[in-house]
Amino acid sequence: MESPEDGVLRSRCRPAPKMPTFPDLDGKCSPGGHPQGNGDNHVITNGKIEVEHLISKKLQLKRKAEYLKSDLMRRFDSQVNDFMDSLIEESAKLEPAPVSAVFSPPLSDHERSKLSHFRPPHGQGKLFVSRRSLLDELFEVNHIRTIYHMFIALLILFIFSTLVVDFIDEGRLVLDFDLLVYAFGQFPLVVCTWICMFLSVLVVPYTLFHLWSHTQSGSFAHPNLYSVLFGSVFLLYQALGLGFLPTYVVVTNSLPPASCSVVIMEQVRLMMKAHSFVRENVPRFLAWSKDKTSPGPVVPQVSHYLYFLFAPTLIYRDKYPRNPVIRWGYVATKFLQVLGCLFYAYYVFVRLCIPQFRSVSLQLFDLKAMVLCVFNSILPGVLVLFLGFFAFLHCWHNAFAEMLRFADRMFYKDWWNSTSFANYYRTWNVVVHDWLYYYVYRDFLWMSQKRFRPAAMLFVFTVSAVVHEYILAICFGFFYPVLFCLFMCFGMMFNFILHDQRKGPIWNIIMWTSLFLGQGVIICLYSHEWYAQRYCPLKEPSFLELLKPRSWSCQRGLVVESDNL
Repeated sequence: MESPEDGVLRSRCRPAPKMPTFPDLDGKCSPGGHPQGNGDNHVITNGKIEVEHLISKKLQLKRKAEYLKSDLMRRFDSQVNDFMDSLIEESAKLEPAPVSAVFSPPLSDHERSKLSHFRPPHGQGKLFVSRRSLLDELFEVNHIRTIYHMFIALLILFIFSTLVVDFIDEGRLVLDFDLLVYAFGQFPLVVCTWICMFLSVLVVPYTLFHLWSHTQSGSFAHPNLYSVLFGSVFLLYQALGLGFLPTYVVVTNSLPPASCSVVIMEQVRLMMKAHSFVRENVPRFLAWSKDKTSPGPVVPQVSHYLYFLFAPTLIYRDKYPRNPVIRWGYVATKFLQVLGCLFYAYYVFVRLCIPQFRSVSLQLFDLKAMVLCVFNSILPGVLVLFLGFFAFLHCWHNAFAEMLRFADRMFYKDWWNSTSFANYYRTWNVVVHDWLYYYVYRDFLWMSQKRFRPAAMLFVFTVSAVVHEYILAICFGFFYPVLFCLFMCFGMMFNFILHDQRKGPIWNIIMWTSLFLGQGVIICLYSHEWYAQRYCPLKEPSFLELLKPRSWSCQRGLVVESDNL
């Protein structure tokens, strides 16, 4: 039987294809295919170089080089394909199977237990491996790092222009950062609310699972009844303890946007983590309770659950691949970059957004004004998109991953190279996408016995759109479902039109154009509604008036001056 190595060696030992002959200008060739020259008399005539012969020589060499290049690439592709085929064959042979101990020595119990920690339960789910973030690798290339330097230079120009304008207007340097102070107002209340949420998530789901696991050991009668009871209590806690109470605190205390976003986004994150913890451990216990041929599954330790609550992932595992050391310099750099992005966003709003929307003449909905507003909002919208991605998905996640020695740093992929919106949705935020894929999409298919894949995809889009719109509605203090409509209408449409079969640079250009335009629409419409809510407040609004966008009816003559923004 031929081994994979023999196949690779055979591909390397194939006879090289015969080199084609390239006749000289006079058409004479040697038997070996090499052109024969006529000596110096052919090259030089009366002391002058024959220009035609020199040009033909250059063309001949160019044709030879092109042929060699194509032949080399063809042979290289053939060898790579043969090597990959043999590698796939070899990996298929290494699948779990009753192989003789001579070729596969058995693992010890400790090694098998250690390896199983990183494998998904029952052979399904996300597999965590040690890998770096993509931007960390790309920043080692000088060309990519230069783009990073360009954004820093733009920040310096923003700071300089703001200082100059403030000095001209006020006659002094203004360094009060009033927008940041307003946006992060009532921060002690935010910290207290977060501590209460975190402690409740640490205690309630773990305690419920621990008590429920005792009822499934066989010593209790009616285990299904206990499962329904504990499951109902857990859902009630998710709805009231994590769902209603933090929102009530935010709304009743009228937290400003940034402080509100901290509470609401942490609320959503902790709810997703609690669901993952229960979702990953309950099936393992139920599978054991049915056969009971293997030793009972160990209840996860509190330290494992506590580590998961801080780890930058939404998929629970008892253990994750870990790095040996913590690079505290790397951690400090990432937190400084987050702080820099925060000030960057501040200057983007101060220089590009607030002057435009504060001085705009608020009147009845005008299509021309809206179109101009959208195109003027594309630049700040794109900058906010890049800053949010870099600060949160790269710097923030990597900082906590480094402090926890969390080795799997694939929080995103190369979404900027996407030629389809389907690929963009999968690669923009891998952390959230994994949760939606394993706990929404696949569970929906499991419950429907894999019969309604389009409905499962629609359900995933609906869940994502509702959560995004919920965050924006609570943080801004008004309901204006722009993002929800973009998700459910254009997002779903582009997901099927710009699908994975679309390849080539033109589709990447279309994807970026759509993304830029969408950011302009979001910044424009939400900013208009923000100022309309403050310029035209309603004293006793009805429920329908709360749902109707205020910017559609607010007029400049009805403006009430506001100190905020």
